[in-house]
Formats: sequence, structure tokens, C-alpha cells
Amino acid sequence: MGAFELASLLFLISTSCSNGLPRFANYIQDHMVLQRAPQTAVIWGFGGSAKLTTLHMNNKIYSTISRTERANDLGESIWSITLEPISDEGPYDIHVMQSLANNTVYTMTLHDVLFGDVWICSGQSNMQMAVIDIFNATEEINNAGKYPKIRIFTAALRASDTPIEELIDIVENWSVASPQSVGGPSFHYMSAVCWLYGRMIHEALGGRPIGLIATSWGGTFIEYWMPPSALHECGISLNAVAPLQLQDQHLDALSPNNTKLFNSMIYPFMRIVIYGVIWYQGESNILYNPDKYACTFAKLIQYWRQIWNERTNGLTDLQFPFGFVQISTWSNTSTTVGLFPVIRWHQTFDIGYVPNNVVPKVFMAVSLDLRDDPNGIHPRTKHDVGYRLSRSGLAIAYNQSVEFQGPIVSNVDYSTGSKNVNITYTGVKNIDLRNPNGFEVCCQSSKCINDTLWVPATISSKINLTITLTISSSCVGQQLFGLRYLWRETPCPFKQAALYSYDDPNLPSPPYIKYF
Repeated sequence: MGAFELASLLFLISTSCSNGLPRFANYIQDHMVLQRAPQTAVIWGFGGSAKLTTLHMNNKIYSTISRTERANDLGESIWSITLEPISDEGPYDIHVMQSLANNTVYTMTLHDVLFGDVWICSGQSNMQMAVIDIFNATEEINNAGKYPKIRIFTAALRASDTPIEELIDIVENWSVASPQSVGGPSFHYMSAVCWLYGRMIHEALGGRPIGLIATSWGGTFIEYWMPPSALHECGISLNAVAPLQLQDQHLDALSPNNTKLFNSMIYPFMRIVIYGVIWYQGESNILYNPDKYACTFAKLIQYWRQIWNERTNGLTDLQFPFGFVQISTWSNTSTTVGLFPVIRWHQTFDIGYVPNNVVPKVFMAVSLDLRDDPNGIHPRTKHDVGYRLSRSGLAIAYNQSVEFQGPIVSNVDYSTGSKNVNITYTGVKNIDLRNPNGFEVCCQSSKCINDTLWVPATISSKINLTITLTISSSCVGQQLFGLRYLWRETPCPFKQAALYSYDDPNLPSPPYIKYF
């Protein structure tokens, strides 16, 4: 091993592809976070075909032979090394060596690498929305330097017709959290929801290193982020999608063709081991396949998990935690129903809450009460989103005993002709009844599809975890066909939904609909 050790002193890392030299994948960089034990991390890159590749880290040596087949148009082959589980967070320097054709040994080094939990943050503009765009941005950005164990990365907005092994471009390379790295340009970096979620779980986990990879594109449908097999299972063509009004450059990059962003902004990351994903998307799908969103969202999660597991040789959990933000508000009026309630309902796979039995280990943050006039579809109230999502993540992804959701409907009791409906809740110890409004009933049979036929039903009493609704006089004595709660684009003023957890008043009850 003398030649290798000598080479490690003589050669400097090069991550660019030049002169046929081996290199790391373009997002395997200094200051990154790799997945900690009990999972194992993967280091990979490109180089010559069938070459011996050796890695030195923490007095341990790993070796592999790079593949023979070409992985890209440059004629490079892939090498990949799986580390043993690492519990000590580091930091570490990692040296990788590969022999060249002239028997010279070339060495690449990763500096200041931590081992913690790696989270992918994806979706459309409310995930892309940067820290600088939100309320209390100045304070959040100025405090970012207090968290040097959080490392952040942002992928560029690029699309591809076919799956690619490497990112086309990068907006922000792996960076230690600081005012400069967190406080980037509006809607570029760093994603506010990604940062706030990561910062809050980092603090709750006692300062565990957290790696945050932001890869989002505003104005995009979920279909762009799905692999072909997932689209097929939902009956959606690979080559047909409605035209988009994108909120960034490269307007011509997304010609009508699904799966483009899965190919270019998700697939390249699927060789690294991750802990979980958070997702904030759905607003655009009010315009395209809204009735299929329960299928497309479930299949996106299923196939991301499956492909990540396969591409890391089983090292990424086949049921890794997947969190999402239930879409927020749009109009500044509470009269518009629209399709936002439909997407919110489909985001829970038509159950009304998560986790549930449709897709395991899924968690969410409710945000429909975070109205922000006049910011409409981009509410700046992202600290509340980060808090609610982090509470859910701590409960579902980290098995902590924390309250993480508002009141969840467990039973609806109604007798034909009665003037009352009793609703019993679970998920909380007690209910904070903030106001009596938000419920509606319909007694018009098949005509309940017409929103104008739904009439208010006010809360008349609360005993423990049961509330009683008084039905409108227009429906008393008739058969009820439907009951719904917060079924509006913007159903209430800021944090003024009817029902919250009593012990944690920042956790609202999610929207609900039931047909009798």
C-alpha cells in the first residue's frame, strides 16, 4: 500500500472530467453529509473501465473494481464503494485512489464529511421558495451560522428526456449552514421548508448532523416527477401533459413529456443512501389530472422508494419516511371552493389523514389555515409549516413520543331526521375549539356535487373529544347525504380553523369529507 499512501500526499482532488482522470459524481463534495449508522453510506463516481479503486477513511481501507460498461457519453465507467455503518459523526477526510493507464495512482479527497441523516426536499414553488422570501427571514438567515452540522445543497432546474446518472447543473454546492449559504437569492436557495424542517429536527435530535438536498421546480405537475412505470399504473401517458406556466427560466425545457424531472433531478441522487424525503407539491395539479392525484401521489412514493432501494443495493430503506405539506391557500376569500380541497383530500389517499394503511410511513403538515394576504398561493408563514412537518417527522420518521397532528375524525354519529350530528375525534388528548364554523352538510342526494347546495352546520357543544353540530333548518327532517369540514381554497383566517389540539395549539384538524 506504499504507492497508494504516497499518492494520497501528492495528488489533489479533481471533480471535473478532464484528461480521463477519475472523479467523484458532481454532487459528492467537500462538506457533505453521508448517511449514518445503522444504515451504510455509498461513495461513487466515474473513471476508467475495470479499474481498481481504493478508499481510505478513518484507518480503514475499502476497494472495488469499476464497471466495464460505459455510463455516459464521455466513455466513463462507474465505481462505487459501500462503507461500513458509521456511528461517529466525524468530521472525516475520505481519500479515493484509482490507477491510471501509465500505472500512476490518482488520488481524490473529500474534506470535512459528516455522518448524519440525509433528507431530499422536492416539489414545486412552495418547496422552492427560499428562506429570504418568508416572514422573519432576516433573523433566520442571521442565525444560520449557529448550525454548522447542517449541510445544504440545491440542484439546478434542468430537465432530461431519459434518466441520467449525474446532475446536469448545480445551483448551490454542498455548503456548511451560514448566513451566506442559507440566505441565497429569492426562489433559488436555500429552500425555506427544507431548511426549517432540517433545522428543527436537528435541534430535536440533539444536534445530529443533517444533510439537506433541495431539488424542486415551481409550477410543475406531479407527473413530471414520476417514473414511467408509476405513470402507467395510474393510466397516464408518458408523452401527454398540459402546457405549463413555469415560474423560472428554461421555459422551453419542459416540452410536453412526463417524467422529465424525475430523470434529471431525482434519478441522479438515487445512488446515495438517504434517510427520507419531504415533498411540497400539488397546486399545479388542480389544472391537470386532479382526480388522479390519490393514485399519482401514492405511486410516486412507492416507486421512489423502490428505485432508491434498488439503486443502492438495498441500503436505502424500502419504506423510508416520506413527509409532505398538504397544500395551503390561494384566494383571499373564504367563499371559493375550487379544487384545492380535492387535492388536499387526495394527498391523504382519500382517507383524510396520515399515517394510514394505504402507504406506510407517510407524514404530513396541515397548512390550510396559514392564509397570508396578499401572497396567495405562496404563503410566507413557513415557520409554522416547518414546525408542523418536523413534529410529524419526529413522530413517524424517528419514533419520538411527541404530539404531531390535530384532532382526527374517528366516528360520525347521525340518525335520519335528527337535527344534530355528533363527531368524535382521536389523535389528541383534548380539543381546542377555536370557533364554531367550518362544517357543512348536504341533503340534496346526487346534487351534492353542486357546491351551492352545501349549507353551514355550526358547532353547538363539545364534550371531551366529541363535538355536536346543529344542522341548518333547510336540512332538518331530511336524509343527510354529505358532511364536510374546511372545504374551501382558503377556508379560514390565519390560524382560525375550528379545531386544534388543546395541548399543542399549532396543530389543526385536517379537512374532512364524508358521504353517508
